[in-house]
Amino acid sequence: MTSPQSVPEPGDNLALAKLAVRDQLLTSRRRRSLSEVGAAARAIADHLVAAPEVRRAATVACYVSVGSEPGTTALLDRLVEAGKRVILPVLLPDNDLDWSAYHGPASLAPAGRGLLEPVGPRLGADAVATADVVLVPGLAVSPTGQRLGRGGGSYDRALARVPLGTFTCVLLYPDETGVAVPTEPHDRPVAAVATPEGVVRF
Repeated sequence: MTSPQSVPEPGDNLALAKLAVRDQLLTSRRRRSLSEVGAAARAIADHLVAAPEVRRAATVACYVSVGSEPGTTALLDRLVEAGKRVILPVLLPDNDLDWSAYHGPASLAPAGRGLLEPVGPRLGADAVATADVVLVPGLAVSPTGQRLGRGGGSYDRALARVPLGTFTCVLLYPDETGVAVPTEPHDRPVAAVATPEGVVRF
């Protein structure tokens, strides 16, 4: 007879499905060359800076990319050059996100988990709600805008604070779009995806 503990809950099945997709996507990312990552970063920056939503924005919430993520270094500097107020996340012990203003590479310092974070005054977790554009990391996105993150829930919590109608966009490689993303009730969709091929709105 099967014990109750051995029957997987629906949430467990979803978590396992997400884990399998994450592993596959992370393996693919690790195979990308530095030149490919760099070229993708420049192309994504070009597309986003030209996007009407970003051109109109006064404040842009972004992040500092790590490893083989689509790079944001060029994008951050171009946003500042364009006169945008840029805010970046600061990871809190409970995996929630605080925010602080970006004032160029000198305003960043190493933090836990291999991250670079802004060193200026903290603006509070609700600061993301003041952004006109919110650019987020991810591993994949579905055809309807369901985003797959790394599993910590940080950006689902942040996106829950963003007012309806705000332009939210995940930065990905082309083969990470149109993926069948397992979705849970707390997952927050995004309005668009930016890849080296352009910006697609959902």
